Amino acid sequence: MAEASTYDDWRNGGFGLYIHWPFCQAKCPYCDFNSHVAREIDQKRWLAAYLSELDRVAGETPGRVLNTVFFGGGTPSLMDPDIVAAILERVRRLWPTSNDMEVTLEANPGSVEAGRFAGYRDGGVNRVSMGFQALNDRDLKRLGRIHSVAEGLRAFDIARDTFDRVSFDLIYARQDQTLSEWRAELKTATALALDHLSLYQLTIEEGTAFGDRYAIGKLRGLPDDDLAADMYEATHEICAAAGLNAYEVSNYAETGSESRHNLIYWRYGDYAGVGPGAHGRLTLGGQRRAIENWKNPAKWLQQAEAGNGESLRETIDRQGQAAEFLLMGLRLSEGVDLGRFEALAGHALAGKRLEQLREMGLVSVEKQRLRAEPSGRMVLNAILAELLVD
Repeated sequence: MAEASTYDDWRNGGFGLYIHWPFCQAKCPYCDFNSHVAREIDQKRWLAAYLSELDRVAGETPGRVLNTVFFGGGTPSLMDPDIVAAILERVRRLWPTSNDMEVTLEANPGSVEAGRFAGYRDGGVNRVSMGFQALNDRDLKRLGRIHSVAEGLRAFDIARDTFDRVSFDLIYARQDQTLSEWRAELKTATALALDHLSLYQLTIEEGTAFGDRYAIGKLRGLPDDDLAADMYEATHEICAAAGLNAYEVSNYAETGSESRHNLIYWRYGDYAGVGPGAHGRLTLGGQRRAIENWKNPAKWLQQAEAGNGESLRETIDRQGQAAEFLLMGLRLSEGVDLGRFEALAGHALAGKRLEQLREMGLVSVEKQRLRAEPSGRMVLNAILAELLVD
């Protein structure tokens, strides 16, 4: 029998749906996401597979109120607007939805995608997340982006005229980037009347083109740790001055404009993943399940058409849930509820270790909420290792 304390824990975070579109026009050299370049895509065939998978997942989660839908990729703004509209129509038939359901679509800021924006809006999308990544043409080229700054800004203007909510992403700590250049670039971004920014430090991942170059010493000009830390601090300073709160390690927003879908992840709610390589966390029959879909697009499509696109489904035990809860929740400025951790884990965090971290100024505890301090957010992995050690 499931533990009563964990049976409905997911309700603390809500319920969302992630839909992965795996295709891009070009593969960026830093990207380790499940994205693929394809010359021809039978979008109607893909639509049928998505609808079949949605029907299957809804059969396991009947009656749940759906709070968010997120189209990620890949480049979802290469999907035909009619395909997006058909998916959202099916979603609304399958689940009751919140009155203010957030529907986000990731988009590259190119002219092709911008021309589709009105169609996405009419189909039910109400938020766009634009992958700018840089605001100078030299670095856009280095990052493998296929849009120019001018083209990106034109697409942004179209997005702002089309959607009430528009976010965009930037990457910092790029090759040969100076602190003053990053400060100037970020001030340009915050002057665009944005209500949400996602700002990521460039990381070199194995299996990417950048990773291969780095391994043989050919990726030059990366900042050292001190410069990267200075850029991180400048990011907080400039965003705060613009009224954008650091509500998560890499995300900044005006109050009320946070990404509700990503908050479901960070608050350890339930979410279903549909599409190649999509992950999910679903509480079914009182057991929390980790779910993965086949990563290869052709394999996923074949399996989805056969009735089930999943490649893995396993139960997460209480200790695993507690660890994931901390891992996600400490990324948020609001922190985590220690009572909720205790209910998941079956025990409290070690008081001595917690006190040591408090004395070091890395965490704080107030009214049963544990938060990582700004200095602690930079070393979250070390904090988690200390808190979760047996």
